[in-house]
Amino acid sequence: MVGIGIHPTVDSGYRATDATFSGGTLVCQCTVNPVKVRVSSDIAHNHACGCTKCWKPKGAVFSVVAVAPTENVEVIENADKLAVVDAAALIQRHACKACGVHMHGPVEREHPFQGLSFIHPERFEEKGWAQPGFAAFVSSIIEAGFAPERMKLVRSQLKDSGLEPYDCLSPALMDYIATWTAKKNDELRGER
Repeated sequence: MVGIGIHPTVDSGYRATDATFSGGTLVCQCTVNPVKVRVSSDIAHNHACGCTKCWKPKGAVFSVVAVAPTENVEVIENADKLAVVDAAALIQRHACKACGVHMHGPVEREHPFQGLSFIHPERFEEKGWAQPGFAAFVSSIIEAGFAPERMKLVRSQLKDSGLEPYDCLSPALMDYIATWTAKKNDELRGER
């Protein structure tokens, strides 16, 4: 059986090559006047995402998405081509109106991810960014029309690619969210 087109980055076996990656320039798919976004820091929590909100390259079942501090994300060219995809969403995904690529998605309201922007690192001009480390919202690909009976194959292929499949976020990120919530509610009192 032919493999699933997870994402070009995953399917190619991408491996990070520069342990000192410190950012770069994201470029949309437009060949004329592309949107450019400067990220002046490393990225974190790079992962394959199966949610129905993230931008995916043509033929990909998953996106590849990471975060960077919003203060380190700046549109440097053709900002007039950007529009927010869904103003009611937690992640304010700014997409190019011409090619559709999501260029950055800040989290602006109160949330554990407030102050972070979601980006698609495969859009970097530079190489060396961290490889994806897990797969999130795997079951959500069914909501986008993926055949439920092929989910075992998807999970197997993700694992073979070194990506542990989760139907939410990774345990470390879920712990981070729960810790933020507990602190906010003054519920974190130490060991029990």
